[in-house]
Amino acid sequence: ERFHPRVEADIAVKVLLPGRAVMARARDVSMAGLFLLAHPGDSQRQLKLALPLPGDREIVTTCTIRRREANGVALEFGELDWDDLIALARLLHPRLP
Repeated sequence: ERFHPRVEADIAVKVLLPGRAVMARARDVSMAGLFLLAHPGDSQRQLKLALPLPGDREIVTTCTIRRREANGVALEFGELDWDDLIALARLLHPRLP
């Protein structure tokens, strides 16, 4: 059972690679991570993401790949500061059942 509920979210996310950013979509998001509709290389264990939030805010964090599926990867957020956590909670709260 998950500690943080997931909410459906079709959100554009930037995957930050050396020298460039690649756009991808997040299928769902929680306070702990998200499911990214993308297929990073098999050797990659972490991805650096920029997740846009309302109010021109953006969370930038390094995520750990926790699970690979046919349509993407489940990512766990790295360390988030209090401001990022509060902004993320504001994004998720209206979408919770």
